[in-house]
Amino acid sequence: MAVPRRTAVATSVSVVINGETTAEFAGIDQPAVTAWMGDHIDGLQPPLQFELIAGGHSNLTFKVTDQRDEHYVFRRPPLHQVLASAHDMSREHKIMAALQGSAVPVPEVIGLCTDESVNERPFYVMRYVDGHVMRDLNQANKLSDEVKDHASQSLVDTLAAIHAVDIDAVGLTDLGRKEDYIARQLRRWMGQYDNSKTREIPAIQEVHDHLAAHIPDQQGASIVHGDYRLDNCMINDAGDVIAVLDWEICTLGDPLADIAQLITYWAEPADTMSALVATPTASPGFWSRQQVLEAYDVVSDRSLVDIDFYLAFANWKLACILEGVYSRYIGGAMGDKTPAGGTDGFVTSIDNLVARSAELAANVT
Repeated sequence: MAVPRRTAVATSVSVVINGETTAEFAGIDQPAVTAWMGDHIDGLQPPLQFELIAGGHSNLTFKVTDQRDEHYVFRRPPLHQVLASAHDMSREHKIMAALQGSAVPVPEVIGLCTDESVNERPFYVMRYVDGHVMRDLNQANKLSDEVKDHASQSLVDTLAAIHAVDIDAVGLTDLGRKEDYIARQLRRWMGQYDNSKTREIPAIQEVHDHLAAHIPDQQGASIVHGDYRLDNCMINDAGDVIAVLDWEICTLGDPLADIAQLITYWAEPADTMSALVATPTASPGFWSRQQVLEAYDVVSDRSLVDIDFYLAFANWKLACILEGVYSRYIGGAMGDKTPAGGTDGFVTSIDNLVARSAELAANVT
């Protein structure tokens, strides 16, 4: 049933970008979005303030505050250079809506807008979750060792909960094919790299071909988040995961790809290089990569005997993803948003990931 439109008291908003307030932002049609939110949120009181949330290298995400000091989150694709099948707002909304009330903590979704006449691209709005996102080492260093230990366990337990969801019962049977996950992912990310690359990296094709020839048998099927890591989750003061975020590349398939991806992101204090800059798990007190694997082995009934294959794949996939992110940044698709320290770190991270994937793939026979 259509929701009757209410007349907004005011439709002007302000947008905060990197601490500076601006009257306009290309990614938000201010009157139209305000009116849409007024139709879907009881008691919303404009004018609204949209604040670009730091972190995240793909979809644009804003904290929205109304005159009651109520908070929401607005999420939309990049301004341009949107790859086919990427940045699918309907898909991300559908997954989180399906997981409401499950053992997997997700924000409460409010509504999805697919009418591109409203804001040029589809978007959705969800409730704001009051917690912490550990995006860098400085933030993580402020946590106690007890909280870091608890967060490590909670991350593993939450990943296991994702993999234990009854796909049919929550209505996600049609999210994707369950079988041949790795083969499909290899094709997908090779294609994404080819469509967005800024340079030629021959090892990406070489690792792809080697992995494609040595895919292990898939051990069942589950929801696969696809980008599961500490800073794609929110934790509370005790270290509990209270929300899993960034479901844009989630699908169905091989759950071992998720644990390998988590390990690929997971830095340790003695590491001389890591997948991402200033990775928070490098703060002393978080578990080691081996502890994470051992904990997952305890809560999962899946064998980790082929983990080197999955780690090679995870490093390779992340290199392809970051090449696309780098391409969007230098192409202006992220608007005025720039990563801390500029974009040069992407090249170093991509090269490190490609080298690591080749090293791991050499052990796969």
